[in-house]
Amino acid sequence: MGTLTRSGDELAGGALAGTLRVGGVDAVALEARAARLAGRSIKRESKDAGLELAVRCIDLTTLEGADTPGKVRAMCMRALRPDPEDASVPPVAAVCVYPSMVTHAAAHLDGTGVRVASVAGAFPSGQADLDQRLEEIRGAVADGADEIDIVINRGALLSGRLDIVHDEVAAAKRACGDAHLKTILETGELGSYDAIRLASMVAMAAGSDVIKTSTGKLPVAATPPTALCMAEAIRDYHRHTGRVVGLKLAGGIRTSKQALGYLAIVAETLGVHWLHPERLRFGASTLLNDVVLQMRFRRTGRYPRPGDLPVD
Repeated sequence: MGTLTRSGDELAGGALAGTLRVGGVDAVALEARAARLAGRSIKRESKDAGLELAVRCIDLTTLEGADTPGKVRAMCMRALRPDPEDASVPPVAAVCVYPSMVTHAAAHLDGTGVRVASVAGAFPSGQADLDQRLEEIRGAVADGADEIDIVINRGALLSGRLDIVHDEVAAAKRACGDAHLKTILETGELGSYDAIRLASMVAMAAGSDVIKTSTGKLPVAATPPTALCMAEAIRDYHRHTGRVVGLKLAGGIRTSKQALGYLAIVAETLGVHWLHPERLRFGASTLLNDVVLQMRFRRTGRYPRPGDLPVD
């Protein structure tokens, strides 16, 4: 995968089979386009399809200190049957838990098609010895995790030590074995769209299967301009290398309206082939209920009360 360096607007590395231009980001144009796409009016048929797609792309998440095996079991049951009153509502993509809860989630989801995702590698700070982070990743995979969400080394990135960032992500990818690696950029800490684009490129060059916006533990998380910035990086990386990388949007996404706006951004930037759980995820704990409520309303003409659905 090689060592990466940045010189001017170029990012060079063995993983790129040449040189990939990182370039700068026009913040004004990016924000204007993101606002236009996220606010686009969606026709009824497209909205129905979008709501169903949003469900199928959700990583239903619980990352709390008070998590218990019972709570994880209930979340797994909810992941399999999002609407207790309507079996036609599809299951979510995955359930995301701490490493200590992986065995419980795996036991309930085995053979269902819903994947087990786990944060690992000293989530959410990433501030631990690399060997300890890698051991946690290997342990989560051994316990049954299909996907691993790690955090990028923001300190190394912001101080220009791109070789460290690249090599740590590459090591995490190797530690995952057959599990998919999602790399969290924690965009709220990076300070600029230029830094977000650079972090995206380094993570992809190091072998990450998915790049993800946020841990959800900071006030600033996913935003439409951030999603667009990362989607454009994925598009440009794919054009240069031919490799497909997924996008996970996480942190602060609570309503179906927000989710539909992000689907519009992804569709217009990456194309309809990215509108699939293999390439797009929403990391959320509360989004599912709002989407299910909207689906019930569109099916029955009645808007149900939020209390009619389980509280995760």
